[in-house]
Amino acid sequence: MMILEDSIKTLKGVGDKIAGFYEKLSLKSLWDLLFYFPRTYLEFPKPIDSLADICDGEIVALRICIQESPKNRKTGKMDITTLNTFVENVPVNMVWFRSPYIKSQLNLHNTYIFYGVIKSDGPYRKKMEQPVIYTEEKYAKELLSVQPIYGLTKGLSNNQIKKNVSDIVNSLEMEEFLPNDLLKKRKLESFSYALKQIHFPNTFDSLCQARQRLVYNEFFAFFLNMEMTKTKEEDVPNHFKLLKNEYYQKCLDGLPFALTDGQKTCLSEVMDDFNGEFVSQRLIQGDVGSGKTIIAFLLMTYMVENGYQAAIMAPTEILATQHYHTFLKYIEDYDLPFEAILLTGSKTMKEKRMVYEKLASDTPCYVIGTNALIQEKANYDSLGLVITDEQHRFGVKQRDAFRKKGKGPFTLVMSATPIPRTLSMILYGDMNISVISDVPAKRLPIKNAVIKQKDVPTAYQFIYKEIRLGRQAYVICPLVEASEKTESENVTDYGKKLRQYYQDTVSVGVLHGRMTAEEKASVMEDFAAQKIDVLVSTTVVEVGVNVPNASVMLIENANRFGLAQLHQLRGRVGRGEHQSYCIFVDSSKEDKNKRLDVISHSNDGFYIASEDLKLRGPGDFYGIRQSGEFDFSLGDIYQDAPVLKIASEDVKELLSSDPRLSLDEHAKIKEYLYHLNQHQYTNL
Repeated sequence: MMILEDSIKTLKGVGDKIAGFYEKLSLKSLWDLLFYFPRTYLEFPKPIDSLADICDGEIVALRICIQESPKNRKTGKMDITTLNTFVENVPVNMVWFRSPYIKSQLNLHNTYIFYGVIKSDGPYRKKMEQPVIYTEEKYAKELLSVQPIYGLTKGLSNNQIKKNVSDIVNSLEMEEFLPNDLLKKRKLESFSYALKQIHFPNTFDSLCQARQRLVYNEFFAFFLNMEMTKTKEEDVPNHFKLLKNEYYQKCLDGLPFALTDGQKTCLSEVMDDFNGEFVSQRLIQGDVGSGKTIIAFLLMTYMVENGYQAAIMAPTEILATQHYHTFLKYIEDYDLPFEAILLTGSKTMKEKRMVYEKLASDTPCYVIGTNALIQEKANYDSLGLVITDEQHRFGVKQRDAFRKKGKGPFTLVMSATPIPRTLSMILYGDMNISVISDVPAKRLPIKNAVIKQKDVPTAYQFIYKEIRLGRQAYVICPLVEASEKTESENVTDYGKKLRQYYQDTVSVGVLHGRMTAEEKASVMEDFAAQKIDVLVSTTVVEVGVNVPNASVMLIENANRFGLAQLHQLRGRVGRGEHQSYCIFVDSSKEDKNKRLDVISHSNDGFYIASEDLKLRGPGDFYGIRQSGEFDFSLGDIYQDAPVLKIASEDVKELLSSDPRLSLDEHAKIKEYLYHLNQHQYTNL
């Protein structure tokens, strides 16, 4: 009998070697693998007989009648099989490596479907490397299927993961945990059906139904944990004595720029909280570039000058270090008699002990760090304010642990993800909300352009001109390295392509999430120091160092990203005094993409988020999720706003009749929540 807590090595064909590859993806148990959902899906393209309007790098299915036998030849230790064919009058060279058996598979005068990436091979020829060969009958069946594409690591193939997941879903019947009346009321599929269809959908409709059920599960569990935690807490009286404001006012008056109306309102609202009867929690929601960091510094200064510690937690060492250096500069500029302390995971034990001693003392100071700030050894003597920056990068448990440090500090969480107020009220019902919707007047609006793949070389030339002016550029790709059956650009190959294109005239760097923290920091430091002209990166740069000199961002396959994510990415440029540009590459077949049209005509994140909600339909998802808010595995707060709303309502109704889930009929819900908390759902 298959038990989900069992090791992944209990699967047939998974030994220590394969298990080691899985462990690189943090997959150890059968549960982990079952809930390792595909990152996207592939629908096979219809076969074509013409290369008209086909771009280089596009995945195609060519229908070709074989007029010439394949040839095998050896080059060193490599077997190479080639087949010369024609599509209309265009010569297409098919190439396979280490596959001599291909020759016996292809018969003269028979028609086959060749599936793969088409590329130029000189000015008048095309080529396909390693195309998959289908008979017309077999390919017709593939056209009806939806194929899962998983995130990979070196040593693991998509087929390996598909086989192992298939073994699990075909041997397991997940027990239902939601009451039948709730399933009927919300027209939700069974848990077991949803898990099978999310991995191996019969149709696109069944995939959408499965996804809706699993998204509901995530939202339901999120609100359930949040509400049950909330019922344990009582209002904490405000015991802080906040009477001094000399240094706060000195910083405020000495700013070299005028605060926006949104920043002023936000400061006023938090200061009212500080003078309130109870210790409060507040969300500061500010669009990209709206100036949340200076607000954090001013509020921390107010708390520190009144004799307390104030701490800000960032999601990455890069961002924490950036905040630390920014604070040091402010302390010097305004001649403040307070110390700034940095605590990150990479510090030595000796350095950490020194920081722990300072935290445990009654010395007022600024504390900046990563989640090292919430570790058990970090004990604060007089913590008055905790701020979580880029809060969506942390789980609820992490933010809660931060809030419980000290003796009941004030709590601020800052988010650069614009969320329409209707959603904010659902997600942050227990928090006060401040919104900074405007940006500093001195910043020039980013100029946007949507282009097709054929225009990318022109964009490369534009980037080169900006570099010649002393600027820098980002190029964003969805993937780290090429995986099976994917048409998206990938970071590793793209970096090589740009180096070849620019030759020695431009320095090209590469950044992605699989690099170590030290490697990422080194690349970003080189970029900030202008040692790198063009940084090719995955979406890891959504949260990164501030590089005011970067004036151009090119986003490949922009149609595959959600609008919220595109807006976050675009926020990496436009941070300096120079005019900045964002170029969205639309790889879709549409003449005009409605979503990209929205973002190209507006830099207002709140407007974009609102339009995103209007444009998305129930089956309209790009990849598996887009916003990244709250780190849900599947759920997207924009796309799935209706599901978010009903899950919130259902949880409140459930707890109104059984606040502690003590009834026997709710035992399965508690058991499911336990499993989630034990595994990958860190947001719970």
